[in-house]
Amino acid sequence: MSTSETPVIDRSRVGRAVESANMPSLVAVLYQLTGDRRWLEAPYRPTRSRGMDDNDSGGFGPDVADEIRSAAVDAIVAWSDGAPVAVPTPTDEQLVEMISAAVGEPVPAEFAEMIAEDMGFARPEPRHAAATHLSVIVIGAGVSGMLAAIRLREAGIEHVVLEKNSDVGGGWFENTYPGAGVDTPSHLYSYSFAPSAWTSHFGKRDEVWQYLRNVASQHDLHERIRFDTEVSTAQWDADQRYWRVETTTGEVLTASVVITATGQLNKPKVPPIPGLETFEGPIFHTAQWPDDLDLTGKRVAIVGSGASAMQVLPAIAPIVAHATVFQRSPQWVASSDVYFEPIDDDVNFLMDTVPLYRLWYRARLAWNFNDRVHPSLQVDPDWEHPSASVNAVNDAHRRVFTRYIEKELAGRPDLIDKALPDYPPFGKRMLLDNGWYAALTRDNVTLVAESVTSIDSRHVRGRFGTAAEVDVVILATGFETHKLLTPIDVRGRSGRSIREAWGPEDAHAYLGITVPDYPNLFITCGPGTVLGHGGSYITIAECQVRYIIDLLSTMTEQSIDVVEVKHEVEQDYVRRHDDAHSRMIWTHEGMDNWYRNDAGRVVSTLPWRIVDYWQMTREADLDDYVVEQRVSS
Repeated sequence: MSTSETPVIDRSRVGRAVESANMPSLVAVLYQLTGDRRWLEAPYRPTRSRGMDDNDSGGFGPDVADEIRSAAVDAIVAWSDGAPVAVPTPTDEQLVEMISAAVGEPVPAEFAEMIAEDMGFARPEPRHAAATHLSVIVIGAGVSGMLAAIRLREAGIEHVVLEKNSDVGGGWFENTYPGAGVDTPSHLYSYSFAPSAWTSHFGKRDEVWQYLRNVASQHDLHERIRFDTEVSTAQWDADQRYWRVETTTGEVLTASVVITATGQLNKPKVPPIPGLETFEGPIFHTAQWPDDLDLTGKRVAIVGSGASAMQVLPAIAPIVAHATVFQRSPQWVASSDVYFEPIDDDVNFLMDTVPLYRLWYRARLAWNFNDRVHPSLQVDPDWEHPSASVNAVNDAHRRVFTRYIEKELAGRPDLIDKALPDYPPFGKRMLLDNGWYAALTRDNVTLVAESVTSIDSRHVRGRFGTAAEVDVVILATGFETHKLLTPIDVRGRSGRSIREAWGPEDAHAYLGITVPDYPNLFITCGPGTVLGHGGSYITIAECQVRYIIDLLSTMTEQSIDVVEVKHEVEQDYVRRHDDAHSRMIWTHEGMDNWYRNDAGRVVSTLPWRIVDYWQMTREADLDDYVVEQRVSS
């Protein structure tokens, strides 16, 4: 934050804005602007956030809060008038002290470097090749594909992006169902280098998609993306040392490197329910929501009670005649004190005008939603209540979430009995309450605690015989998360399909990024990289793309044509991945989840903390690869 970048700020405008500020973030800004250590000490230290709450008040009484706000106004105005930032680039020690004060609990020192990079205090300069022999095909223009294109351009590497849809956004382009949105805070579900003036704390689909479109425009991505171009096959040519990529229209492209950015939540999973094809009304998956559908006055069945169902029901319940939800198993749901709150103009003024405020607000969110909960997901082998929880802290979480469910469904013991899970919290993906429980208590909503066993022309039937006569069936049945890269037929050096190498649902890859026998192929959102313990996938995407670009830059600088991860390196990583998961909650026998396959192996989620994965992907080690040098022509 140099003075040349500092805007002139009106004191009265700042005074109004800080009234809406997140107080823990404001305290961190105040210390960084002034260097006055008293702002890191009592009585100015915020309390710890409860659960996923924003803790806007910081736990301060009115007098202390007014003192902080007044001092912050003075410091911000002084900075805008040319006063230097007292702590412009915090040391690791300072940064840990500041973030610990801001979140109200100790943050381990090992997080300092990651926090510094995300906040821009220690962001490395991109490596740019004056000339490169490499070319890249990126498959997909969602969150990861867009990021790959941005970083490839910065690195000076020739590339093209092939996107099957007509615009950027991936899942955010495709999923248009009512209520669709993020369950990660908007300021965290953003690229670290591309902040946005969000209108809500948890962005809905249209705003998230528009954000991605804006990023694409800002980085001129459209000129490098070929839309309405779907890839059918990718074949490695060992003689030519390139990938031969064919589209569904028969066009063939070649490139020395392929980066896949096809995601894990983009192939709808439709269960083989007997009679499904006989239903006479509209029946569809949430990801294939009809544009012209009007549910007003309709009788609707929702099959499933996971993330999509929880977003759909509150959105449609006010207009349908009746909604019947068929639930195979209930979900643990957390609350957020700002889920329904808009982000007002005063907050966005601070975000835009005082960059340090935006950075500290995001840093606090990252701690609260990322690795904070990870230790509580480790199984205590001596824990005496393994069916309900996996350790003492997890059991405390269970009690908190149970009280919340009981409060939201007070007076409805029938619903409490159906909605209260019997497995440990976080055993499945944790969800945020966006009005789910309120919707369940409506007179025109029925919760059926039965899986669906059959459908006929007008009815949906549960396993215990409950039948609902309906006009519309909505399949909120999730995605084919284990069938990565499907339907693309990817064949490596041996000619073997990656589907054969992985089997039907047992994908594995070194760092979740690369696989032996598939040279110069890099996967984003690959096996074992979905976040199960919280946080933003965009953080993981930035780790993966940074690693890939680092490796490609090294290949350019050292005239390397081909890299292929060593079999023993990948085997060792997969062994450590599986061993870590064996001690974690997602292998708990008391429930099913989409993270693991039918054999019980966790395929989808990351076992590590985000800070661990950040370190693992910080830079590529050529010793992990079999290398083929460039052949002189």
